[in-house]
Amino acid sequence: MSDRFDLVIIGSGPGGYVAAIRAAQLGQKVAIVERERLGGICLNWGCIPTKALLRSAEIKHYLDHAASYGLSAEGVGFDLVAVTQRSRRVAAQLNAGVAHLMKKNRVTVVEGEAALAGPTSVKVGERRLEAANVIVATGARARELPHLKADGVRIWTYRHAMVPPAMPTRLLVIGSGAIGIEFASFYADLGAQVTVVEMMDRILPVEDEEISAFMAKAFGKRGLRLLTSASVEALVADAEGVTATIGGRAERFSHAIIAIGIVPNTEGLGLEALGVAMDRGHIATDSFGRTSVAGLWAIGDVTGPPWLAHKASHEGVVAAEAIAGHAHAHPMDRSNIPGCTYSRPQVASVGLTEAQAREAGYAVRVGRFQAIGNGKAIALGEPEGLVKTVFDAETGALLGAHMAGAEVTELIQGFAIARQCEATHETLAATIFPHPTLSEMMHEAVLDAEGRVLHL
Repeated sequence: MSDRFDLVIIGSGPGGYVAAIRAAQLGQKVAIVERERLGGICLNWGCIPTKALLRSAEIKHYLDHAASYGLSAEGVGFDLVAVTQRSRRVAAQLNAGVAHLMKKNRVTVVEGEAALAGPTSVKVGERRLEAANVIVATGARARELPHLKADGVRIWTYRHAMVPPAMPTRLLVIGSGAIGIEFASFYADLGAQVTVVEMMDRILPVEDEEISAFMAKAFGKRGLRLLTSASVEALVADAEGVTATIGGRAERFSHAIIAIGIVPNTEGLGLEALGVAMDRGHIATDSFGRTSVAGLWAIGDVTGPPWLAHKASHEGVVAAEAIAGHAHAHPMDRSNIPGCTYSRPQVASVGLTEAQAREAGYAVRVGRFQAIGNGKAIALGEPEGLVKTVFDAETGALLGAHMAGAEVTELIQGFAIARQCEATHETLAATIFPHPTLSEMMHEAVLDAEGRVLHL
């Protein structure tokens, strides 16, 4: 059985399903293949349900500290099963939403395991899908090592940690990227004693060094134990817990989470037979998503870092427009992709860190502003935060912005827009920010870059 389409997409995560919608809008006949659930890892096991978990933990934190707001809420407890069930309901609702969007845009959904029978031919079971173009959007999965393997009971990946069989009492988190830090923050707010182990010399190593230091201090105040420049040499589970060998010394934990990165889902697709060029295990593409094989495209986590849902979605739009020959198709600019970590406090950034800017040869001008000088932050009871801006001292261009504190994941888009619109220090400084808002911290950090800060 063979069907003909303009475009076939393998994978329905935030890259795949967005590409399908945009291609359909541009008049393409589209099919999308999914082996598990529409929405992929992000919607079902990542971005969305983890935020539901973190929201529950955040509310518990506020209830635990109700007295500081003049309120009383004694004996606050939680039902871990109910917390995780709410998270699963959120994921299910959005999964149904993606199904609706596929139907609305007349995208054919094919369930099953896909393999490439050729650059523009996809086999799903006994069914063959022929197309003018194919997009691979198969995403990635949690990385494991021979001595660091999950068992789902005591040793978890992020998927296990989202539907835990038991509440950890002493939790080991291996890796301090966004995934590890978010789970460390979540379980700490629910009362677990948390230890984070990071091989690099600081947590959140992709962030600006000042932000990493700020977060280390904030987590220390919360009682999290952070071991940097350290590694876990062995991890052994038994019926009572987990024994981890850290720096040659054995320690006991109730549970462990492995958060040491991800591995692209490229196996079994038939890429090798087609001679598709790879880059350190990921599919190599140009700025429009083209692979080295004509007619075959790739987007999202399978193409390499940064492994972010919004990057995948934007790549999906870019590829769909290029395939359709859209007049305004534009290349992907990976230098302007915001990064967010939804811990408490939150972290967000876009562009170059100060160190990266200096290494690139820029003469930089740096501005900083702390949340303690912001009226809205104080009123919210969130006076701990830092906004840092990095400008080109010669042109005034915004090279990067880095933030930690309450709701900074909602604020970072302002700096992303500024970079996209090529705003300068002068235009940002002249912008009127509303009062009282957390966004005023952004303005103050801009002003501070020229010694004009007002409220500190």
